[in-house]
Amino acid sequence: MNKALEGMDKIDRQILNVLQAEGRLTNQQLAERVKMSPAACWRRVKQLEERGVIQNYAAILDRKRAGFNFCIFVHVTLSRHIKEDVEKFELAIKKRPEVLECYATTGDSDFILRVVASDIEAYDQFLEEFMFGLPGILQVKSSISLREIKFDTKLPL
Repeated sequence: MNKALEGMDKIDRQILNVLQAEGRLTNQQLAERVKMSPAACWRRVKQLEERGVIQNYAAILDRKRAGFNFCIFVHVTLSRHIKEDVEKFELAIKKRPEVLECYATTGDSDFILRVVASDIEAYDQFLEEFMFGLPGILQVKSSISLREIKFDTKLPL
């Protein structure tokens, strides 16, 4: 069994799978789907929230219909790996709304970012006014997504 799933029984996994697919269900509807009483279901969901398994509830938007036509994967290499420089970089990245995801990685780059922009000019402005102004950046390589083959937020429980 996946170590992350330890401590979760079949009902917990059912609850999580249903919520991942349909997060707007009422507790009553969720309880019916997983075949338990509303009170017991509510307790289970609260426990999953308290344990941090459920971090948040959100609407998933269509980025293109919301005006973000470009999805860019940005590979960032730092010139030095001094703790203070890395912390400054990470803090600055966390503050930028167009950076949807950021991962510290192994391989050719130190970080990979998923960035959205309305158009190429907006991305160029992000690079010029923000990325290239960060101290300690050695290299920035951009890969623009041509089309989205798969996008999912559901974990395979």
